[in-house]
Amino acid sequence: MHEGTTLPLPQDRFAGLRRRGFLAATGAASLGALSLAGCGGPGDDSDPEPGGRPKRGGRLRAAFAGGGASETLDPHRANLFADAARAKALFDKLADYGPDLSARPRLAERWEPNTTLDRWQVTLREATFHDGRPVTAEDVLHSYRRIADPGESFRARASLEPVDLDASRATGRRTVEFVLKRPTAEFPNVLAAFGAYVVPAHASDFDRNPVGSGPFRFVSFTPGRSAVFRRYDDHWDGAPYLDEVEFVVANDESARVNALLGGQVEYAHELAPTTARAHEDQGRIRIVRLRNSAMQAFCMKTDRPPFDDVRVRRAFFLIADRRELVDAALSGAGETGNDLFGKGYEYYADGLPQREQDLDKARFLLEQAGAADLRVTLDTSAVAAGFTEAASVFRDQAKRAGVTVDVRMGGKDTYWSDVLDRGTLCCYRSGAMPIESHFSQRLLTDSTTNATRWRHRDFDALYRQAQSTRDRRERGAVYERMQRRLYSEGGFLVWGFADWIIGTARTVRGVATDAPANTLDWARFDTVWLA
Repeated sequence: MHEGTTLPLPQDRFAGLRRRGFLAATGAASLGALSLAGCGGPGDDSDPEPGGRPKRGGRLRAAFAGGGASETLDPHRANLFADAARAKALFDKLADYGPDLSARPRLAERWEPNTTLDRWQVTLREATFHDGRPVTAEDVLHSYRRIADPGESFRARASLEPVDLDASRATGRRTVEFVLKRPTAEFPNVLAAFGAYVVPAHASDFDRNPVGSGPFRFVSFTPGRSAVFRRYDDHWDGAPYLDEVEFVVANDESARVNALLGGQVEYAHELAPTTARAHEDQGRIRIVRLRNSAMQAFCMKTDRPPFDDVRVRRAFFLIADRRELVDAALSGAGETGNDLFGKGYEYYADGLPQREQDLDKARFLLEQAGAADLRVTLDTSAVAAGFTEAASVFRDQAKRAGVTVDVRMGGKDTYWSDVLDRGTLCCYRSGAMPIESHFSQRLLTDSTTNATRWRHRDFDALYRQAQSTRDRRERGAVYERMQRRLYSEGGFLVWGFADWIIGTARTVRGVATDAPANTLDWARFDTVWLA
């Protein structure tokens, strides 16, 4: 962000959550009020994480793949993992996703719905922006109205669609009444949506002087190269241990690894499985594996030939040998997929039969569609671990079904924007998020990141029905109907779920080991220290 079951919360993480001021908030996305007690934060050294007592001071340098000269610190434009990591250092959301993908309070102290689920009262905690001004209800409404601007393509816009922002209002300095267009049982997920950050009212100069309420404040930013942030001592959750964190752009995985081994950085994001195996037992660096973090897929655009014919899409589902893809592209560091997002997360349709390769049936479907000698271009890039390997493996698999796949390499800096609207078939991935958020951001007619161009009004109606269903089991039944349709005729060929692999220097402590990418504790540097 992705279930028939909810991932367990390991017991050793509850200690960390308590240390950061959380209640053990089971059922955080459930109906009714949820509140947070106020807290210790990193300044409370009485309950240190394993690896020694936390220490203050020092600069941590973290290497991420970036987006080139077009990078921005505008948190509402965050799209890449580097964007998200920088945004969460500078800004806060009302809520964020815990390791089990339930919404956990952040700037929101509590939320509570009315009996009909179409009005939600959110109470803010006492928090300040980096310029000392308090975070208010008006800042929240300004931020959400900015995100929802129809003239923009902010990532979280689709997630905010249920909110009637014209009718929503501040009922006090720290209270907001959100009026919804329809009953919405999972409204806390909206508050935690990717990119739904709170910024000061009328803020505009995000790249030269961004002011947030996050644990770090702005020092400098050079797009495509680096960003330096300094500890914010008055953060509501306590000051970070580190004095500074520097985000360094290194698009090549080998460059990130070499920088880590050479001591130029202390944290390297997204390493390849082969790299992890080579260094896991060597002792020079630490390897952290975040299990089941990233969906791996091929994205078929359903609004244009050849994938506007459902028979071709079904043929491609049957061409893929998912085990071979996981073994070859991920070096076995992951699980096989079944053409649906969110394996292991709540509402995942795990009762559907595991799809297996069937080349004879694939050829039959292609012949039916008049595409027996089909030739397609598969866009890929070295922008993500396993992409080029997966493209090569799938090209060979397709050849055995009589399909010619031409692999086209794209640039790392522009790949994600290029494949959103262009081409017909591409390599794709996603970090963790609730399944309903995946639907709202990627599969509704007006979704801003609808890479498969899946646009069906009846599917949109099912989503609205699920959101309006109070009973969790009945809501899950509607989500299952939606997933069954995607399994049959959707545009995502989900072949695997990869481990997310991070490398750190031996001196780095406090890196979460159970935080899928996109969740609260992933790439979270306010809880990290240098031993």
